[in-house]
Amino acid sequence: MTVWDDLVGQDRVQKQLGAAARDADELVTANSAGEPVPPGSKMTHAWLFTGPPGSGRSTAARAFAAALQCTSPDRALGGAPGCGFCDGCHTSLIGTHADVEVVRTDLLSIGVKETRELVRRAQLSPAVGRWQVIVLEDADRLTEGAGNVLLKAVEEPAPRTVWLLCAPALEDVLPTIRSRCRHLTLRTPPVDAVADVLIRRDGIDPERAASAARATQGHIDRARRLATDEEARSRRATVLKLPLRVEDIGGCLKAAQELIDTATDDAKQVSEEVDAKETEEMKAALGAAAGGRMPRGTAGVMKELEDRQKRRKTRTQRDSLDLALTDLTGFYRDVLAIQLGSRIAIANADAQDALDRIARSSTPERTLRRIEAVIACRRALDRNVAPLLAVEAMTMALRAG
Repeated sequence: MTVWDDLVGQDRVQKQLGAAARDADELVTANSAGEPVPPGSKMTHAWLFTGPPGSGRSTAARAFAAALQCTSPDRALGGAPGCGFCDGCHTSLIGTHADVEVVRTDLLSIGVKETRELVRRAQLSPAVGRWQVIVLEDADRLTEGAGNVLLKAVEEPAPRTVWLLCAPALEDVLPTIRSRCRHLTLRTPPVDAVADVLIRRDGIDPERAASAARATQGHIDRARRLATDEEARSRRATVLKLPLRVEDIGGCLKAAQELIDTATDDAKQVSEEVDAKETEEMKAALGAAAGGRMPRGTAGVMKELEDRQKRRKTRTQRDSLDLALTDLTGFYRDVLAIQLGSRIAIANADAQDALDRIARSSTPERTLRRIEAVIACRRALDRNVAPLLAVEAMTMALRAG
């Protein structure tokens, strides 16, 4: 097992990263021995991984970070860095390596304060590893101010520091930052490859793995959740019934409200346990009395924690709602495929009756307008339009076709 095993369907990217890891190993070896740096190195100090959701951007970044920290003795015998077994690889992959910082956010954005702390860390020399690696999984969530702070660090990097940025598309990152990074584009993994991973690594039943991979169209994390979580399958089934419920105005408004309620309940389920644990840990750290009374001067800290938890809950609700809209887009994509007689595989085969019914009662033109309505709803949510208002507008547009 190597560090690249979880990088599904990305042979070209794996080859490029493997070559860069070998050159990085030579750079460290040469510098340690006082030798000149090898010419034409494929290694650079900043990388930008882009690709659609589920393509494995963060997986590729973490695998590359592990390969950079590989300490396998096989390297001296011509073996490629990234064995997956040595201490450097193992601790990097599980998130305990002292010189690999993985940054992900469950909030709506990454601010200046957090970014300055990352920049400060990036100036340090590696403590135990070969490189100081910063993996920023949500580079698209940097505020403009945070992006400007990061730019300075990317422009003038420390000698042994590597930045690995992840974002859905190039346009999601400031032009000044992306122009200083080496860009790698990942593709959506093939459905068969995702199903194989679920079977081989997670021990999922082959039929269920194939169904989940097909339903999520190659999104690895969503496929795993769909295959292992009964509630996720139930929520998806509810979403796929929505196109049959928008035949009148009352049905549109009711369907919109239920979609919002489902996303809210999902966010509440995810955040409640985490919030309670965080709150108790913070109270203990601040020296709360046995009866729960907080020391003086700590009200501001607790208020800041509550605000952060509220923002996280909002982000979780938006993510849950966006997932439902993605499933809805896939439904109408299947309808369009049936209407046009396409030979592409149907993603939502478990909703075949509903697909056939909508396809018979509509036209390809109306289906395309419905897909555009779902996309418009997602854009409205990105612009912070009130979720219920955006979803109600979408369901009315689905009814009109």
